[in-house]
Amino acid sequence: MDEALHSTASSRGPPDARSETPARVNLIGEHTDYCAGLVLPLPLQLRTRVALWRRPDRRVLAHTGLGGGAESGYQLGDEEPGRGWLDYVQGLTATLQRRGHDIGGFELDITSDIPAGGGLASSAALGVAVLRALREAFRLPLDGLAVAHLVQASETDFVGAPVGLMDPLAASLGTPGRALFIDTRSLAMEDLALPPGMQVGVIHSGISHRNAGGTYAARRREADAAARALGVEALRDVEEADLGRVAALPPPLDKRARHVATENARVLAFVAALRAQAVAPLGPLLNASHRSLRDDYEVSHPDVDVLVALAQAEPDVLGARMTGGGCGGAVLFLSVPGRAHAVGSRLVEVYQHKTGRPGTLLVPA
Repeated sequence: MDEALHSTASSRGPPDARSETPARVNLIGEHTDYCAGLVLPLPLQLRTRVALWRRPDRRVLAHTGLGGGAESGYQLGDEEPGRGWLDYVQGLTATLQRRGHDIGGFELDITSDIPAGGGLASSAALGVAVLRALREAFRLPLDGLAVAHLVQASETDFVGAPVGLMDPLAASLGTPGRALFIDTRSLAMEDLALPPGMQVGVIHSGISHRNAGGTYAARRREADAAARALGVEALRDVEEADLGRVAALPPPLDKRARHVATENARVLAFVAALRAQAVAPLGPLLNASHRSLRDDYEVSHPDVDVLVALAQAEPDVLGARMTGGGCGGAVLFLSVPGRAHAVGSRLVEVYQHKTGRPGTLLVPA
């Protein structure tokens, strides 16, 4: 989505279906999901909510706060990309029909407190919320995994954002407050509790990013090219022991492959710490992840780097890094228990003074 969604009113009586879906922050494992790698998203309390009314025709109408509250619509079977946030709804209905799922017309009210372009998977939350409502209203035979695959296919094939599977999996199958360890190749998943000796904080940098086109798509192409050059199916197959071969790649493929190999290793170390309920290793892993994303994958932003450095300098912060697709979005930090709100509020104030950006503390609310 290119803009935040806001509440709208409806006088159409009780809806035929309701659903809500969480945002996610990725604890660690950035730009690894489309390399068949390892990821560790954490669903949040931020939500996208959908109410759906069935129609007797094949018209789709979507109501949001966008455009002064005006509704947007189209006819089923006539989906055409290029209509902004509505593409995320059009892509779902086009994908469902292409795969043989019969649906009729409907109206949607969509509300959300997830900032679009903030690196918290607002588009995946919208897609999963809408698809869950369609599943209920039209009795579609879709489980949570199928929902995630359909949302990914919609974004990739219709919207034109070549996203991995992590975001829709976290939105569809994750539990807020618990990390979801995902092997994106085997789709093995493990639900993990966070240790009590830490607290999660998330700050929006005030810089929005887009997954469609731009740097994100370029990094996907470079990751694929690096895998081909190394003779592997995906960069998931490259380990830290292979870094000598990686160093022989031409730039920038050497740096892209090095990030993925070391990031997968950091995910495994982070997961091992969560299983042991150990806090000490977590902060250094976040800091190392940010350095790799900034220097090897080159998806950070100078002002995001300022925010990360400010967070890392805080005595109550264990570690911090950019999170999400990059070139803007959000910063994740881990603090000692009970300090995330105070630390985050102070960081926003200093960050605004240094950069002029309207940073926002999202977690804790």
